[in-house]
Amino acid sequence: MNKFKTILLIILFNGIAMSQNYDFEQSLYYNYEMFKEKSIHNRLFKYSDIVKLISELKKNNIFEANVTGKSAEGREIFLISIGNGKKKIFLWSQMHGDEPTATMALFDIFNFFSDTVNYQDIKRQILSNTKIFFMPMVNPDGAEVFKRRNSFSIDLNRDANRLQTPEAKILMNVFDSLRAEFGFNLHDQNHRYTAGNSFKSAAISFLAPPINYEKQIDSVRLNAIKLIGSLYKMLSRYIPGHVAKYSDDYEPRAFGDTFQKKGTSTILVESGGWRKDPEKQFIRKLNFILLLSSIKQIAENSFQNMSETVYESIPFNEEKLFDVVLRNLTLNRNGSNIKFDIGINYEEILSDDKKSLYRKASIEDIGDLSVFYGYTDINFDGYVLGDAKTFNERNFSLKEIQKLDLYSYYIKGFTNFLIKDKLNSGFIDLPVNLISNSKKDLTTRFVIGANPNFLIKKDNKIKYVVINGFLQKVKEDFDFEGNGLVFK
Repeated sequence: MNKFKTILLIILFNGIAMSQNYDFEQSLYYNYEMFKEKSIHNRLFKYSDIVKLISELKKNNIFEANVTGKSAEGREIFLISIGNGKKKIFLWSQMHGDEPTATMALFDIFNFFSDTVNYQDIKRQILSNTKIFFMPMVNPDGAEVFKRRNSFSIDLNRDANRLQTPEAKILMNVFDSLRAEFGFNLHDQNHRYTAGNSFKSAAISFLAPPINYEKQIDSVRLNAIKLIGSLYKMLSRYIPGHVAKYSDDYEPRAFGDTFQKKGTSTILVESGGWRKDPEKQFIRKLNFILLLSSIKQIAENSFQNMSETVYESIPFNEEKLFDVVLRNLTLNRNGSNIKFDIGINYEEILSDDKKSLYRKASIEDIGDLSVFYGYTDINFDGYVLGDAKTFNERNFSLKEIQKLDLYSYYIKGFTNFLIKDKLNSGFIDLPVNLISNSKKDLTTRFVIGANPNFLIKKDNKIKYVVINGFLQKVKEDFDFEGNGLVFK
């Protein structure tokens, strides 16, 4: 009977703890803007931006900020810590320079701990039980040019064994000096992943990295599995169906797998995609909530009652999304009609001044795409494809192009224009294509790899134009969006 009562008390205690976690997380969800670091508002922030913020953190005596070493190009890599508890937690972000979502969230978390009014009891509990170490922007050289790899073109997350890059050496040295109980490996993943075989994007994907090819589960990995299970259940309240599991193939060259094997319960967090969130500000918010929830649960050990079967139930990532899917379009060629779907993807290209991202589209697939989905996904049954045309009656200046009434040209099928100015950029912030070489052929091509520029008609009237993959409705007073290409 006493044993039975003990079990009931344990269940009750854990139930109360879980309820308190949910209250905390829900409160964070609705109060997030209080802590959001406003100086970072898109993905193209630079090393200099975080250096300014870290210098401000140094003025707050609750933080300790030290330089742990320098990147290949001489940029300082920082380790920031807070708390005085026995449990050590280590979080590192942006070892891939073009994966900045979690770095943004870490600076939101610094604001959370800097706040002197809200959540004081919770913060006292966390900081008395844990000591938290943060390494934001492990790859500052890659971040400077928004590239995955470091300045040697080496993927830092494949250098955990050889340790040939200065950044990898720094990360490993810090890890070895800390031997933290928990580690958080913070990344961005392809936004075209879905959560299992569904139309829902994988906004967040988790992994408890394996320790060997057999994917053995020891006590260290089990703790990561339980914590992920708790996070999965929590996030499913806000983004149901949008949480997935990253591929669990063992990668001995990766830091997450290596740290797990060395005895730190390691959680991989991959920030994926969310519709109409190109700068990942909503997913940044999710990172803020899930990381603070993790820290709180580690401080109070409340995740331990979570069954590992929850982790096992999380669907794996599947690559089922296109940026755009246009369905059931009819193409007339040589007197025959053929109906097919068109899948379009965008490639992000950094501008010359490193301050903007442009998109260049390509036709990724043609045919029956019924098992795939699109962020933009439209059924065009009954519509017919047409060839876009170049307006070649005159050469325009850039200023004239910017003042054009595009609608009046779209209704006649013109999407390409001759430009007399010499432009350095290959892009224009309008849904038109510009041609500086009058001999350039921009014939519409419905083939894999072609840039998508075409018309969509119904009843012999142009209803839509597709310019560099951007779908524009041909309608007066319609808000046009997207960028076109400049062909030289």
